[in-house]
Amino acid sequence: MVRVSKIKICFPLSTLTQRFASFEATKSVIDKAAVDGELRVFIVAGEVSGDNIGSRLMSSLKKLSPLPLRFHGVGGSMMCKQGLTSLFPMEDLAVMGLWELLPHLYKFRVKLKETIDAASKFKPHVVVTVDSKGFSFRLLKELRARYNHLHLENSPVHFHYVAPSFWAWKGGESRLGGLSDFVDHLFCILPNEERVCREHGVEATFVGHPVLEDSSEINIVRTCKPQELKLGGLSFLSKYSLPSDSTVISVLPGSRLQEVERMLPIFSKAMKLLKDPFPKLVTLIHVASNSQVDHYIGKSLCEWPVPAILVPSGSTQLKYDAFGVSQAALCTSGTVAVELQLARLPSLVAYRAHCLTELFIRYKAKIPYISLPNILLDSPIIPEALFRACNPSNLALILKRLLLDEEMREKQVVAAEKLARLLDPSESGMSKLVHYSDLDSHRYTPSNLAASTILSYAKR
Repeated sequence: MVRVSKIKICFPLSTLTQRFASFEATKSVIDKAAVDGELRVFIVAGEVSGDNIGSRLMSSLKKLSPLPLRFHGVGGSMMCKQGLTSLFPMEDLAVMGLWELLPHLYKFRVKLKETIDAASKFKPHVVVTVDSKGFSFRLLKELRARYNHLHLENSPVHFHYVAPSFWAWKGGESRLGGLSDFVDHLFCILPNEERVCREHGVEATFVGHPVLEDSSEINIVRTCKPQELKLGGLSFLSKYSLPSDSTVISVLPGSRLQEVERMLPIFSKAMKLLKDPFPKLVTLIHVASNSQVDHYIGKSLCEWPVPAILVPSGSTQLKYDAFGVSQAALCTSGTVAVELQLARLPSLVAYRAHCLTELFIRYKAKIPYISLPNILLDSPIIPEALFRACNPSNLALILKRLLLDEEMREKQVVAAEKLARLLDPSESGMSKLVHYSDLDSHRYTPSNLAASTILSYAKR
């Protein structure tokens, strides 16, 4: 547990969250925390994308809170840089899939109990869980049950960041009804999620997609043209002594060990098939902020069939410079598909899972796409190779087309601006409810909006 010193508010909290607070009926989070002279936040993230969101939220809370803060919970390296001492390695929770989870159930139960006990002992004013809904929702349920058992009058306020993907599954919306029993407020990252959540009795705010925060750091969301993105790539070429006529493919195998172990060998075989048609092929392998993934990829390099450069996590500029020098990208399905789209880098999304997990997805999914850009644009802008179609020969064939077919490439580049507008609440109907005119352009961020909502939130 690390204490963070008091930092001055950057802008009025009521500006962004006037529609959520009901100060007449009860006190806000910050008012209650003022009695103790500090704001205690218990925050939990279970994977790399959640670590990124959590770290930015912590940073925004430190900027906006008029009180000193103390953080405790579970997170990765980025959250630890913001002042968190994690209860245990975040990687212990980074498991995805139904049958893939079974071997880890006992460990999950142990970690869940450890987290519940730590949260109760910490006596937080606020509990924030980020994504990883399997673990997060069990944690919030158990904590709420404990508060009720103890008859706590001022129990912590529960926030969950990243709404469950109810829109992707048959019957998904019907499962939203019970969320309000243990989640006080939900932060949505996609358009229309807020409306549907509220219709099902769950208080929610569309804060915008977290990728907007990364891309806004290097100003690519609205202003950059594709050729301007290549400028950073030139310095990347020079730094790593790459010939300017190289064919460069960014490879992003995932952030969880289990998915990297499944996907990287397939990607490796696909690169081997591209070796002959593209003799100057170089791959940039992006390594997630996960020590287990880092170790696995490092070991795999000895069998990688073409020249490779490892791109470490932690630097937004380095990541986008690598995108800028690449002609195409091959990625495992996830948040990175949005990053690649906003970077105007033509991409192929691939995904494989346990055969029973794949069967479940086929039966329960109600949308035809798996990558978020395709889902939001309701069009197969990005080619997808899923399940059995995710094999080396098919990946190599699609990547070859993606490298050579200008019309196919341009289709993805053109769609980027529309996607950016969809992901930004200031471009949506929410702008009518939140006075963005009071903020200059770089003061709005998803994490600032989420942080100000937390600080001024009052239970009804």
